[in-house]
Amino acid sequence: MPRMLDVSDDVRAEIGDAEADRLLAGENAPGTYDCTSCRTPGDSEQERTSTVLFIGDETAVLAFAHSTCLPSQVVQVSEEQLQGAVRSITGDGGAPAAAAPVPSPAAPAAPQQAVLGVTSGLVLISGELHPALVVEPTGPIARPGSTSGIDEFLTLLVEQGFTPTHQVGQVPPVLHGWSVLLAMGQLHAVLQPGANGAGQVAWWQAHQPLHVTDSWRAAANKTNSVLVFAAPSGTIGRQPREDLLRDALDKAAVNGLLVGVTMPLAGT
Repeated sequence: MPRMLDVSDDVRAEIGDAEADRLLAGENAPGTYDCTSCRTPGDSEQERTSTVLFIGDETAVLAFAHSTCLPSQVVQVSEEQLQGAVRSITGDGGAPAAAAPVPSPAAPAAPQQAVLGVTSGLVLISGELHPALVVEPTGPIARPGSTSGIDEFLTLLVEQGFTPTHQVGQVPPVLHGWSVLLAMGQLHAVLQPGANGAGQVAWWQAHQPLHVTDSWRAAANKTNSVLVFAAPSGTIGRQPREDLLRDALDKAAVNGLLVGVTMPLAGT
């Protein structure tokens, strides 16, 4: 029986026309599946279903998601991350850490390559809890090609559309074209528009999918968006509690060391 599958042009280009046609005809597609995003059951015979192709360095995994959770797309991941996703699907292995440093895709640092730390937390604004990500590098981020050693992390982000945040008591404006990718119920990447009108590419990508709390996911699903704040190295630090994280954000905002945006949520 034909399936109610969405196969994007990018996925078709990777798996080939013949395989895509077999999927659409129902030959190689599952009837029921666990959504790769929300992890609840789906049925490709009864509801629109997206094909999501995770591609690592050596292997690829074709997964399925409710179309309301994720669009059909190709997601580039590291081989280690892909193997972690496979273990997650099969139920092997424990949950990853709540935050982890990854190589910075924003710009090279001087004198050494800095890494970005990303931490998730809930931020209370006007009586409502909002899911937030806080991005902070481990060292100065210099403009590409610069040897001055001047930290231009915030300047570079403002040039990409981030907004100086002078108080955390207001929801920052939406940065169109960017999104936060949740897949298999975990945080995978922050996506930005590709060059020359191409599809989205990873601005930040986790080495391993990062765990977020059930309350964080619930808030993200409610607002269908995520607040993303960024500060220079040494401004926020790794705070053990959300109230301490909020205090650090408020202090950074007052000192003019915080930028923020609201990004649409991709996945659930």
